[in-house]
Amino acid sequence: MRRSTAAVAIGAVLALAGCATDEPTAVASGTASQAAGSGTGAQSKFFVQADYDKELALLGATPTGTAGKPWEQVLEPNMVQTAKFKKPGPHKICFSNAGLNNPWRQVGFKTMQAEVETHGRQIKQFVHVDAEGKDQKQIADINDLLGKGCDALIVSPNTTATLTPAVEAACAKGLPVIVFDRGVDSTCPVTFINPIGGYGFGHVAADFISKRMKPGGKVLALRILPGVDVLETRWSAAKVAFDKAGVDVIGVEFTDGDPAKTKKIVNDYIQRYGTIDGVWMDAGAVAVAAVEAFVDAGRPVPPINGEDQLDFLKMWKDKNLTAIAPTYPTYQWRTPIIAALRVLNGEPVSSPWKLPQPTITQDNLAEYLDADMPPLHYAVCGCTDLPGYPQRWK
Repeated sequence: MRRSTAAVAIGAVLALAGCATDEPTAVASGTASQAAGSGTGAQSKFFVQADYDKELALLGATPTGTAGKPWEQVLEPNMVQTAKFKKPGPHKICFSNAGLNNPWRQVGFKTMQAEVETHGRQIKQFVHVDAEGKDQKQIADINDLLGKGCDALIVSPNTTATLTPAVEAACAKGLPVIVFDRGVDSTCPVTFINPIGGYGFGHVAADFISKRMKPGGKVLALRILPGVDVLETRWSAAKVAFDKAGVDVIGVEFTDGDPAKTKKIVNDYIQRYGTIDGVWMDAGAVAVAAVEAFVDAGRPVPPINGEDQLDFLKMWKDKNLTAIAPTYPTYQWRTPIIAALRVLNGEPVSSPWKLPQPTITQDNLAEYLDADMPPLHYAVCGCTDLPGYPQRWK
């Protein structure tokens, strides 16, 4: 299966802070990134032109599927047969999770658990193993699950290349494997589920910011960490947009998803450059911290992107920010359970299974604000109809 073009994963975002990786990035941090072009550096090794073109085209596509249930919808479906996996239920479904190490993943997993509850008669056991953001632990987890009598295996990989052999080993056992959120470099899984992807996310945010600043204006790019496909494709699409717009990317910095580190980075750039005309982020978990750095320095907040985390959406409204929130919706955590049951029923599924990817703008911001939910909740969870809402998510 081709690498995730999420994006984010998300994480979606991501809101992927705390994930371990052994892979280098093709984009250097900080001022070292200014070696070429507008300061964006060399293109990421994850960039695939055909995937980029396809994702941008999908931004305007109309999904098929149940209206009002985007987690069941598909963009440009490519149906594959699954009759060879059909077996009587109820089923044991196993899930190897990259981690629960950030709010996006925590909201998503609660959504997945609630989705499992809605299929009580079809699922006799749901086994979840948390890799804690560690590649080697997830490899061991998957190997262990292969001896646990799972009827289907769901995998959200910690990193792309490192987890590919473990996923291929599971496929070789004849087990139906469903990958979601982040991808692997293999075609063996029955399907790969994620929203439009990282190229779409990165482009939407960078295009918005570029159009709200003058040519040659200064942009600070804040990234979470290297080596995760959904984040790499977000940045690679942003690079294309920024290079095309002729803006000056003054820095590409990794925050590790740490609010304190984010504020220090932004403050350092304010002190160094005075005026910053835009802030682009590959994940929105620390967007509030970035805004606070400008406020604390007595500087106007430039055009910025975040995600659908409620603390950012509330700050956006309260401070009347010029902002946008491309999303990596947590409702995607429902889809692997639905897909696993369809596969075990021998029903066709789309491969890949591309989900809609909403964007929050000034025009629809009010639809996503919810004062009753906690600040770190993700608005596009698709969870309001699930058992335990809203208490489970508080």
